[in-house]
Amino acid sequence: MFKDRPAARRPRTPEAWRGIRLCRLETGADPDGAVEPVVIPASWATQSAAALVALRATPRHISTAEAAESWIAPIARCAAQPNAMAADLHRLLITRRASPSASIWRGQPEAIPGFVFNLPSFLDEIGQFDAPGLGKAVETAVDALSIAAPAAQRLALGVADLSLLLARLDLDYGSEDARAVAATIAGLLAAHADIASARHLARGIAPGCAISLPALPPQCRLPGLTAAARAAQSRAGALGLRQHRSLTGIMPPGPVEALLGVETIGIAAPLSALSGDGSLASWARARLAASGRPAEAALAASLAGIDPFGVADRAALQDMHAAIAPFCAILPELQTTLPQRTTPTGTGRDKLPTRRGGYTQKVAIGGHKLFLRTGEYPDGRLGEITLTLPRESAAFRGMADALATAVSLGLQHGVPLDDFVDEFAFTRFGLAGTVEGDPAITQASSLLDYTFRHLAANYLGRNDLAGAMDEQIDGATSPPLLPLDLPETEARPKRQRPALKLVS
Repeated sequence: MFKDRPAARRPRTPEAWRGIRLCRLETGADPDGAVEPVVIPASWATQSAAALVALRATPRHISTAEAAESWIAPIARCAAQPNAMAADLHRLLITRRASPSASIWRGQPEAIPGFVFNLPSFLDEIGQFDAPGLGKAVETAVDALSIAAPAAQRLALGVADLSLLLARLDLDYGSEDARAVAATIAGLLAAHADIASARHLARGIAPGCAISLPALPPQCRLPGLTAAARAAQSRAGALGLRQHRSLTGIMPPGPVEALLGVETIGIAAPLSALSGDGSLASWARARLAASGRPAEAALAASLAGIDPFGVADRAALQDMHAAIAPFCAILPELQTTLPQRTTPTGTGRDKLPTRRGGYTQKVAIGGHKLFLRTGEYPDGRLGEITLTLPRESAAFRGMADALATAVSLGLQHGVPLDDFVDEFAFTRFGLAGTVEGDPAITQASSLLDYTFRHLAANYLGRNDLAGAMDEQIDGATSPPLLPLDLPETEARPKRQRPALKLVS
């Protein structure tokens, strides 16, 4: 629930935030709880307010500037140039270019602290990529994380919204040019991270780790990017050793991406040209604008059976994964084989038996409760879903129920679950935000996004969409089950009939 409130003047506003128009919203982390006031820049989306509630260390920090100052100030005090460090970190957040991981915001220890860089924010209106700006941002991030977590041997500097960047460059996600751009940016990021880490080693930390320099693509569509990446690699190679064992990585998504306004996580592929409300997705609109094609031409191409946007498939995502891997130490694991598509036979409806298997998953998405129930055929195939939203309006509950019924009918008529996942995963609309109750999916951009990524993980084995890391880093053990988690057993627990208890 969001309510507009006039912006309030806050004392001791950091210098970098002065002159920025703010708005005051009230949002509740839980629909059953009280709403909390939040102040964010007026140009930011309302989802950023919910993300700030999830990130801030204390409810006293109601504004973005105050919440940011709570983690920036301790870092800046320990920096060689405190004022410059504070100004740089505030500026990265104000421009939504980068933000540290949630543990830094909350002042909590983390084995692998990280930073997320919003790639489209480094591309200007005429298509020029700010390579020096990205390099400086990366070095600032390494310096800040080294101060905030001096004992951390690994950092995770990752990128986000690659698909929107490629769309603004009028590049198909699955093209060789797109992979060259992504790999060159990753090489630039990794080289500047090595340079900053080597500076910390020079202050007396030994023995250090050798700097490796993977080969860059021979050419890139972004002017000057290849030269900048090669120059950064040359500087890093001359230094030879760095402090950290590894520096780059794309970790499971969290509220940081929502705060930055990111639409696609990491290097994820655009799987649909439509948003959750049926309109064109932002990346699809950006692709039309970059290509100069009017909407009528795109419609005509679609009617002729031609994809005018360049919607990617999982094979394209795997190719992108392979192009980025030499420069990125931590990447979500992808499937080695793709699920085989099947075509509906049209032989009629295969109804579920009266007594059927399945399970119930209870989660909260951005504080809104959701019950997802599944119905299975005797062979374990999914044949039915129901969506229950106990705290939402009657109209919203009716729409969710109608959608679940339509999907169930499609499944029972032979439509592959894989097709529904490709259409509905990563759609964006409310309900959205942090997911509580499912450790495999910590952030969802919509009710449909969570539902179909969850079903993809449980019925198709597509853990790449769920965002779960199958391999533990450095032999770390699995996290404990949360109260709403299902136990990890081969067979799902059967639903028990509630017992009737009589009281006098």
